Amino acid sequence: MKHTEKLGMGKRIYSLRKHKGYTRELLSTRTGISSKFLYEIEMKDKGFSAQTLVKLCQALNVTSDYILFGREINRYDQELTATIEKFTPDTIELIKHLMEIAGELAKNNLQK
Repeated sequence: MKHTEKLGMGKRIYSLRKHKGYTRELLSTRTGISSKFLYEIEMKDKGFSAQTLVKLCQALNVTSDYILFGREINRYDQELTATIEKFTPDTIELIKHLMEIAGELAKNNLQK
């Protein structure tokens, strides 16, 4: 779906909906927003709240980056994110620190 990078948010949502075979009514039901409002988002690029964005992302199984900017996250990033989300905040901070150390070691190793 790379061609959607040049589209607006409404057109990306429309394209995703069609790609998944969803009717406007089905997506409306899954998100809890009216079919009329969904039409206005898709066809008129009408603005919407962060809460509506979250509902659309969940219903269409995409990231907010994709809807907002047309950027897809690759599979590796998704798997890494899913793994990290399983940890507690304290553990995430520890992992972040360890990754910074690993990065410095790798950088120093390349300079030798």
